[in-house]
Amino acid sequence: MDVTESSKLSDGISAPLWMFWKRRRYIVVFMAFFGFFNVYALRVNLSVAIVAMTEEREVVLANGTTVVEQYFDWTTQMQGFVLSSFFYGYILTPFLGGFISNKLGGNYVFGVGIGTTAILTLLTPLAAKAGLGWLIGVRVIEGIFEGVTFPCIHAVWSKWAPPSERSRMASIAFAGNYAGTVVAMPLSGIFANAYGWESVFYIFGVIGCVWFVLWTFMIKTSPEVDRSISEKEKEFILSSLGRTEGVPEKIRHPWKAMLTSMAVWALVASHFSENWGFYTLLTQLPTFLKDTMHFQLEKTGFISAIPYLVMGILLFVSGYLADLCQVKGWLTTTQVRRFFNCGAFLGQTVFMITGAFILKPGATITCFTIAVGMGAFAWSGFAVNHLDLSPKSAGVLMGISNTFATIPGIVSPILTGYITSNKSDDEWRVVFYIAAGIYLIGCVIYWIWASGELQPWSIEAQEKLMKERNGEKNGFDGGYVNKMKIEDEK
Repeated sequence: MDVTESSKLSDGISAPLWMFWKRRRYIVVFMAFFGFFNVYALRVNLSVAIVAMTEEREVVLANGTTVVEQYFDWTTQMQGFVLSSFFYGYILTPFLGGFISNKLGGNYVFGVGIGTTAILTLLTPLAAKAGLGWLIGVRVIEGIFEGVTFPCIHAVWSKWAPPSERSRMASIAFAGNYAGTVVAMPLSGIFANAYGWESVFYIFGVIGCVWFVLWTFMIKTSPEVDRSISEKEKEFILSSLGRTEGVPEKIRHPWKAMLTSMAVWALVASHFSENWGFYTLLTQLPTFLKDTMHFQLEKTGFISAIPYLVMGILLFVSGYLADLCQVKGWLTTTQVRRFFNCGAFLGQTVFMITGAFILKPGATITCFTIAVGMGAFAWSGFAVNHLDLSPKSAGVLMGISNTFATIPGIVSPILTGYITSNKSDDEWRVVFYIAAGIYLIGCVIYWIWASGELQPWSIEAQEKLMKERNGEKNGFDGGYVNKMKIEDEK
């Protein structure tokens, strides 16, 4: 069954697509969207809160004397270490998350990862007041638990997402990242001004805990164990994925072949490049706007959110267009991944360089907004490419790529802290030129080696598993695997 054929199949539900609550798989997407909303809200709140935590403010003493004080007297280098500390833990668990999600169920790992991060966010003010080391320690542990989220959601898609809906389901869920950023950045500035910087962590921590409770009770590992799904929708999902209800699914990961595959490393390079630019702006844009553009704290939060609002909206568009190009047969899967990803990277390179060169409030913010927004099309390239290469190993592949893609989150804030020690315009230009150069390198690598086809090593691994299960004497001819190959190549 190819993508065109599977798209014509009905899931037996007469309700229009916009009534997502009538389809259980769309409930999974809806809750995953808000899961990723929390992933980024819990991550970026510190980027804005740290401005309030370290800004100089005038305080009138009891005797009438006015003095200048800071909550925390941290240098730019120290702030860089605080902002990057989250990623010290984050880099440790993506691979583990992809592996254990296949064992325990991606829904459980996803929920626990976000729920634990929310609880630790509630403890952040206490840790900050106890000392810099305590704050960094809490952020590291938060990173450890959030590190499992991206890999394990691919394990969820491998059970819930029909191939003809794969791009849009993943893109809509990933849009939650940017929705969380859009909401958290301005609200963090408002909360910090109105109620103190501590409120930023308390409010978003509570929201994360509420989501965890809802996710735990509502979302199941697969359609087979979901009591709320209709029989027709369950049959539609299972048949589109080539699975049979009641047959236990075993997975064999061809480790050597995966780690020597150029298609995998092209995906890794693309993920790394996109995250370098993304994390640079995510962690540094509020500080840049305050130091160089001289905006007040509340405005830095609102303006910093604009690029991510644009990206969140465009993710819906890019996911739909990616699926449409495949369903209509306009482009092959490989062409969709390559054109969407590399076209976005070229645009991001141009606009990042232009914005840094001009360095004027209106023009620079516009250029950075376009650059970040174009990342939505890159996400319709590399972010679902794991499922193309090997649906069964997609969680592990995301774990591998996300491990390498976490390095920018560690290095970029620290490097920026050292480069911008004098807070001059030329120093900030260097920061953005580096990001543009990395986009361009990722573009070249992905264009040359990217693939959207089911990989031979994935087919061979499943053939071996099927032979072991059925036995050679049963006359296994690889028909199921060939069906998977045709379906995913188209």
